Amino acid sequence: MNLEDIQRELIRQELDGWLFFDHHLRDPLAYRVLGFTAPRTPTRRWYYFIPAAGEPSKLVHRIEAGMLDAVPGVKHHYSSWSEQTEGLQTLLNGTRRVAMQYSPLCAIPYVAMVDAGTVELVRSLGAEVISSADLIQQFEARWTPDALATHMEAGKRVDRVRRDAFALAAERVKNGSPVDEYEIQQFILTSFREQDLYTDHGPIVAVNQNASNPHYEPTREAHSPIRGGDLLLIDLWAKLDRPGSVYYDITWTGVLGDPSDEMLRVFDVVRGARDRAVETVQRGVSAGGTLAGYQVDDAARSYIQDHGFGEYFTHRTGHSIGEDVHGGGANMDNLETHDERRVLPWTCFSIEPGIYLPEFGIRSEVNVFVEEGSARVTGEIQTALLRL
Repeated sequence: MNLEDIQRELIRQELDGWLFFDHHLRDPLAYRVLGFTAPRTPTRRWYYFIPAAGEPSKLVHRIEAGMLDAVPGVKHHYSSWSEQTEGLQTLLNGTRRVAMQYSPLCAIPYVAMVDAGTVELVRSLGAEVISSADLIQQFEARWTPDALATHMEAGKRVDRVRRDAFALAAERVKNGSPVDEYEIQQFILTSFREQDLYTDHGPIVAVNQNASNPHYEPTREAHSPIRGGDLLLIDLWAKLDRPGSVYYDITWTGVLGDPSDEMLRVFDVVRGARDRAVETVQRGVSAGGTLAGYQVDDAARSYIQDHGFGEYFTHRTGHSIGEDVHGGGANMDNLETHDERRVLPWTCFSIEPGIYLPEFGIRSEVNVFVEEGSARVTGEIQTALLRL
């Protein structure tokens, strides 16, 4: 935690302070922003308040008095519910506008970590609760040079696994040997372990109609065979299996044989939408103006709509990427939410438009990293439908 930077940003955003709260490890963002690990699962509520100026203060239960010892500030204790309320009032004394991990109408659920009752409690003490979404992006979603290095290394390894997975499916089909989605998925997971990569779930390996489900995952009990002529979509994400690493997340599509004209047409539209979104980011960042997530989504979505497939693009254009595959920064979204958060330097996100027809689905996903004044795709870019 860099207290000076946080307080400088609170002043810039005209906030009186930032109130952190946790109970039973409900808010992982709090620990990452504050830069400490809970000594054990907190079974009593704790509060930590960073004012725009001055020394932070903390409120902890007496039987878990050491819960916030890793962070600086004046410590206050409570035992009873009434003493807790009085202690929180002391922390917030004179505060008018306070940031919390709250999102109005739950528009950005990745930030909505604080329960409604706690928000009501803070409001009852006279403070207006403001979403910390922009603060979270500033202090949790922005990468360090070391984080970027882990992403780039993970990308090399994931791209290698992706190539091997498509090659295995193609070899099996060519030789007439049985192969299915689940076997390719397990091959990818085994390869990840061999490459010292970690993933929280997945990957997606989907043929034909299954590829029309953006979150399809084969299981041992439910999967489809992979045969000649099938369209095959693989969406895989992983990070280096070490602390502080960030994810690399991509989707590629191929055909076991000759693609149909419709497959080629859909891929061309998806690729065009992806490239339009990437160009929108690059132009906006280089121009030095304010670029918001919803504007990137608009660029990709309008391209697909103009080509007659708008109703088949059923999810946002992209998501923030960090230590979680879906990070706490701006999403490229004007469908599921109207994400007005700025695209900030030293953040990364996916660009992954897709068209999901009843017969098959095609998605093309790349990762875009934003630097000071420029933006770039961090890995390999699919330019044509793979012919396997």
